[in-house]
Amino acid sequence: MRHHNANRKFGRTKDQRKALMKSLAYSLVLKGKIKTTEPKAKELRPFVEKLVTYGKKGTVASRRELESRVGKIAAKKIATVLAPEYMERKGGYTRITKLIRRASDGAPMAVIEFVK
Repeated sequence: MRHHNANRKFGRTKDQRKALMKSLAYSLVLKGKIKTTEPKAKELRPFVEKLVTYGKKGTVASRRELESRVGKIAAKKIATVLAPEYMERKGGYTRITKLIRRASDGAPMAVIEFVK
């Protein structure tokens, strides 16, 4: 039975899912807005929002945690650009906007972006 197993698997192993989230988060942090499938966007939202919350702490430990989760370049941007921007905000740093389905396979598409 799959009780309390809420995370999506995307037909991938644990390492592949971890790499997928890391690369999607990296792209979102650097570009500010990405287009992906709706389920991936919904899984990415809590992952990225936790990263921004880590960045708001501003400690060395939180910086190292960010680097391990998204890499040095994205961690630096979170800590220096995004975290100060959202210092007064309690949460809800991202927005998901649904788009039309993809023509090739009918997958539901969405845009995930940081809220200004």
